[in-house]
Amino acid sequence: MPRFALPAPALVPVLAATVTVAGLAVASPAAAAAAPATAAAPTTASPATAAAPTTTSPAVAPDPGGVTLTGADVKRVRTRNIQLPAWKIAIRYALDKQGTPYVWGGTGPSGYDCSGLMLRAYQAAGIELPRVAAAQYGAYSRKIAWKDLKPGDLVFFHGLGHVGMISRPGHMVHAPRTGDVVKEERLDAGRRSSFVGAVRPDPKGVKRWAHIRELRQAPPPAMPVASTL
Repeated sequence: MPRFALPAPALVPVLAATVTVAGLAVASPAAAAAAPATAAAPTTASPATAAAPTTTSPAVAPDPGGVTLTGADVKRVRTRNIQLPAWKIAIRYALDKQGTPYVWGGTGPSGYDCSGLMLRAYQAAGIELPRVAAAQYGAYSRKIAWKDLKPGDLVFFHGLGHVGMISRPGHMVHAPRTGDVVKEERLDAGRRSSFVGAVRPDPKGVKRWAHIRELRQAPPPAMPVASTL
């Protein structure tokens, strides 16, 4: 029987990548040499997460273009550009005529009698009065007592034969008599004894002016103060 020669071990191809030794799969040396080296995947470090920047709200500065009102400013606005009441205009008119001669029956501008001066003074303020003293007294139902007299009131003396106008406390402006001139005069005891009564042609103006005086004399209002939380 012919003999067959076995090939050299080096010429036997590697048929299996692993062999079993004692029940364990072990890579054959040749398979290990033949298998290409597998590069380990590089470990990529996760970039550090940047902390979110802390944002601080800036302090709110006052608006340089704004307007800050003080209590004094508010008070000034409340009491400025106030229209003068009629009684004040009438007083100014009458005081302006000081030195003008008394003329019986005169209504100006070169001369006045007592009622003519009152007529023109209140006419300049927008209030029409009757021409003569007795009619001026009768034109108003409310009569003013001596103790309640206020500037602008018409005061009557000598049985309604004479009239003047209260110009300030304790004084009146009037056209006294022939030979005299329009003047301001103190209300003395003699005037008090001949006093008949008085009327107030501008009662609303007197009340309104009293309120304005209160506003002017009052302290400036307290202004609210803004606070930051």
